[in-house]
Amino acid sequence: MSELARPSGLSAATIRYCEEIGLIRSSGRRGLKRLFEKKVGTRLALISLGRTAGVSLSEIRGLVGTEGRPDLGRSTLSRRADRLDEQIKELTVLRDGIRHIAACSAENHLDCPRFKRIMRIALMRGP
Repeated sequence: MSELARPSGLSAATIRYCEEIGLIRSSGRRGLKRLFEKKVGTRLALISLGRTAGVSLSEIRGLVGTEGRPDLGRSTLSRRADRLDEQIKELTVLRDGIRHIAACSAENHLDCPRFKRIMRIALMRGP
């Protein structure tokens, strides 16, 4: 597993789970060690990319499938990219707010109008 985990960036436990749910398949064993074909590395790269983009393994299974070539639906990928754009905007606002709070000259953050505005926005969004 470690020879797959290192280059893919996925943990051995995640790789075992990917095998459990049929995303990858070992080609045999040498003692206790599972053997994998080279193409498994490509599938793990797709899985790792999806995980980085916030896609769950079950969603990845739907996109990548369990057999043959991946079926990466362009409309699904476009929606995911749109969602990432939204998250980037939200995180940028959050980062800028945190930077302001860290450098704010107000004695107490609760006295800062910008901090109050950030708090109102956070309350509207919810958890």
